[in-house]
Amino acid sequence: MSLSVNTNISAIEAYNNLNATNNAMQTSINQLSSGLKIQNASQGAADYVISQGLQTQANGLGVAINNGQDAVSVLQIATGAMNQQISILQTMNQLATQAANAGANNTTSNNADQQEFTALQSQLDQIANSTQFGSTQLLDGSYTGQSFQIGAYASTVDQVVVSIGNLGSASLGVSGSSISTASAAFSAMASVQAAITQVASAEAAIGATQNQIQDIISNDTVAQQNVTSANSTLVDTNMAKAMTNFSSQQVLMQAGVAMLSQAQALPQLILKLLP
Repeated sequence: MSLSVNTNISAIEAYNNLNATNNAMQTSINQLSSGLKIQNASQGAADYVISQGLQTQANGLGVAINNGQDAVSVLQIATGAMNQQISILQTMNQLATQAANAGANNTTSNNADQQEFTALQSQLDQIANSTQFGSTQLLDGSYTGQSFQIGAYASTVDQVVVSIGNLGSASLGVSGSSISTASAAFSAMASVQAAITQVASAEAAIGATQNQIQDIISNDTVAQQNVTSANSTLVDTNMAKAMTNFSSQQVLMQAGVAMLSQAQALPQLILKLLP
């Protein structure tokens, strides 16, 4: 390298190296202070786009998990009410069977059984009309075609659709039943037993859907963990590596400042060659 007074090549080179070191140090500082190695598209366009997609998926799965838990709560309320209805129907069946035993009953016992039977019919309707999730009726026949978003994407495969029929006494076929006479009680037995089958079948369908949703929640949870982990690998700072780089850059920065100072002094040294 030639010696020159007008152009200090050494100083220019030292400055350029110092500037590169400073930029690298600023990157390390940003990564260490934020915990992220990719904060915007300028730090890696392709990785940034991938990261945003993964973040969208992870966020969607988180909400889907909450949606699924809400769905389970709805179905648990419905099945709890159905269990109570089956218990009532079982009691009604016992009363009807007892009232059909004409050889051992009298008018007084039949009237007592009929009063209890009528009260139980009303209780069936009370449960059907009062079972709610928030303000949403569940067993009055209005809960049909209700969808739960249990996946992260706008796709029908990420939804579960639930319908619950009307489980009032009329829909169950027991509202007009009577056990005031043995013959009426005999007919009531068939109606009540058919109602038990109807409610049990409805509860079984809801139970199967509840199990399906719980399985989906478990799958969503695992998927969210994996997607979050993948995104973390992509954008999170490796703190140990970043700290090592920062320490090296600190040394280079100190050396660069010293060398720039020395390079700037070179023209003065050249003057000593003059006579």
